[in-house]
Amino acid sequence: MTIGQERLERRMARGRDFLGSEVAIMCGAMSWVSERNLVAAMSNAGGFGLIACGAMTPELLDAEIAGTKALTAKPFGVNLITMHPQLFDLIEVCNRHGIGHVVLAGGLPPAGSLDAIKANGAKLICFAPALSLAKKLIRSGVDALVVEGMEAGGHIGPVSTSVLAQEILPEVAEAVPVFVAGGIGRGEAIAGYLDMGAAGVQLGTRFACATESIAHANFKKAFIRASARDATASVQIDPRLPVIPVRALKNAGGELFTAKQREVAQLLDEGKVAMAEAQLQIEHYWAGALRRAVIDGDVEHGSVMAGQSVGMVTKEEPVADIIATLMAEAAHALEKRAA
Repeated sequence: MTIGQERLERRMARGRDFLGSEVAIMCGAMSWVSERNLVAAMSNAGGFGLIACGAMTPELLDAEIAGTKALTAKPFGVNLITMHPQLFDLIEVCNRHGIGHVVLAGGLPPAGSLDAIKANGAKLICFAPALSLAKKLIRSGVDALVVEGMEAGGHIGPVSTSVLAQEILPEVAEAVPVFVAGGIGRGEAIAGYLDMGAAGVQLGTRFACATESIAHANFKKAFIRASARDATASVQIDPRLPVIPVRALKNAGGELFTAKQREVAQLLDEGKVAMAEAQLQIEHYWAGALRRAVIDGDVEHGSVMAGQSVGMVTKEEPVADIIATLMAEAAHALEKRAA
């Protein structure tokens, strides 16, 4: 083992122990993409896969977990959205299956959800988009944090990964394992964040085009062709519509979404829809647009959610090869630092 590999092993030990995986690399939960095939492939390759529950019903999640278990004996987790109307039923499904790690995304855990998840011995991971929130989550009993910057794909916050990592890691990395996410496409960046105190990393975009990903060939082609500047954040047209910015590849779908917001805002003005209904229309729009791109391959009118690291996705390759490349790059970077 080289000095670089040895250093990498040492720096990843905490994250590895926490996840129960061979490497402290999680695959970000991408709706429609992070299903049984990619999740199992990720865990089988030594990483840590996460099922993207998204808008799934408890029945669908139940089937997805069972399907994943049929493909891997290794640990994997489930990512749940806090605003799902059946959140507690979904937690119950995870408990029934003995899922060891649950990730809660989309805001602070609702009252009782933390206890419901941990009652069965599962570890709870939450997103911390600010230092104050990170501290609050740790006080409430969260087991680990994901610090994700605006370079990520899908729903994003306003601050970049490098700034969040500098702000949050020195303050909380000793208290709980922290995984850094957003814009990571190479092993050198992984080495940098591990050096700063991260226990591991989370990457989504880099794995979206894996051979084992069920994403449509058109979706993968769009990723491989794209450069970093093609992955842009959506624009909010009306402050009354709480549109969390979403990062996706520029296409006609983005313009359609802007038009959809205008249409819903006008219905609000005319008193034809209530606020809750207007907000729901926007959320449903996203879910449908993403499915059109990932499953149906309509990359013009669908939503091709991608992080800015999409420029580093240059070919379709197996998950195991992607992990091996990242690990070799990280070890090499640490080796150079040792010199």
